[in-house]
Amino acid sequence: MSHATTGQREPGLLKPAVLWLLVLAPLFFATYGFATWVTTQRAEVGSLVFDWENHVPFWAWSIVPYWSIDLLYGLSLLLPDTRQELKRHALRLLTAQLIAVSCFLLWPLRFTFERPELDGVFGWLFEVLAGFDKPFNQAPSLHIALLVVLWTCYQRHLSGLWRGLMHVWFGLIGVSVLTTYQHHFIDLPTGALLGWLCVWLWPLDRPSPLCSARLARDSKRWTLSLGYLIGAGVLCLLAWRIGGGGLWLLWPTLALLLVALNYAVLDASGFQKRADGRLSWAARWLLAPYLAAAWLNSRGWTRRHPQPDRVLDGVWLGRIPTRRELQDSPFKAVLDLCAELSLDPGNLAYRSLPVLDLTAPTTAQCLEAAQAIEDLRQHGPLLVCCALGYSRSATAVAAWLLHSGRAATLDQAILQLQRARPGIVLRQAHRVALTPLCLSTEPAHDH
Repeated sequence: MSHATTGQREPGLLKPAVLWLLVLAPLFFATYGFATWVTTQRAEVGSLVFDWENHVPFWAWSIVPYWSIDLLYGLSLLLPDTRQELKRHALRLLTAQLIAVSCFLLWPLRFTFERPELDGVFGWLFEVLAGFDKPFNQAPSLHIALLVVLWTCYQRHLSGLWRGLMHVWFGLIGVSVLTTYQHHFIDLPTGALLGWLCVWLWPLDRPSPLCSARLARDSKRWTLSLGYLIGAGVLCLLAWRIGGGGLWLLWPTLALLLVALNYAVLDASGFQKRADGRLSWAARWLLAPYLAAAWLNSRGWTRRHPQPDRVLDGVWLGRIPTRRELQDSPFKAVLDLCAELSLDPGNLAYRSLPVLDLTAPTTAQCLEAAQAIEDLRQHGPLLVCCALGYSRSATAVAAWLLHSGRAATLDQAILQLQRARPGIVLRQAHRVALTPLCLSTEPAHDH
């Protein structure tokens, strides 16, 4: 078993790994059993089954991959290379368990299919499973949620053939929740979203978004948050009204709820844009419907003016580019102010300074952007971009013009930008953020 991660493994990780297992395992059986017992006391428990599920085959052998997740669960605690990684992985497992069990208590569902009579080893495995797993704890599937968490752990630590085999086996585990007649289909996507939510809550490369949670002071952010919250409510009502395939609307509902949370509390960090320009996998899965809409919106608004515009001294202003657009361009560096869309800079010099869409950067972000532009332009032609290339990125270039002395006043900076890219939109909030740069900076060099 080869590790894909690099760096030295911290010593003394076995003891905390065993301690985490001694906490998580009993807690799982206690809470899972409690949820089952409570549900059995209910007079009636509903179900949610699609007609096509009657054609799902029963494969007795798939109980083997189904059961194997227990072994993989325990072994996963031995994989982390650092105490921090071990803690985050354990918290993901714990969070998945607590949220799933809470859902089982609040909205229980019953599995409705009857399994055929079995004997032999497979029959014994099903009999053991039935000893503690009753047909009530359904959506979201804790099995699938844990599978997502374990998948992110194992793929990080395996490479080559082992990683390929892991993907195949984990795929079989995912299928087995249906073919063992343990879950209905609705449990799978809800379980997957729960798993990615846990990965998003406890990232490995940055603090948890909960650590930086602060109520927004900008009224514009609260207005946008409310708009996304209303949109989530409308989609949720439509999902339940339509039923059937309309339940897929619950995915964009969750996405809009998270975006609303970003605007109200988490700021741009909730999108988890990494230093390499890509959003985390958890953010990409959770926010996929919103991200698709944001990308189409970016292309729609700029369809008549897709090209970037040269401002001054090798600095260009434009929309967020695709990998191919960058490859076909003269740019040697990119400053990216878009929080919500991924960018693949390839081998170009790159800096990410994520700012929420339709909001103005802070004065501190303006100064940071100005300094980043001056540094990045040393590599050659520089593209400063955001989703459309009209506000966030324009504010950054205006900050650079002021900070470097290329514009003496804010009005001069805006005029230079309007000449280069007439569609820029800098409102009062952008002016407020930029104004201190007019008062406190000296020209960086002579022109």
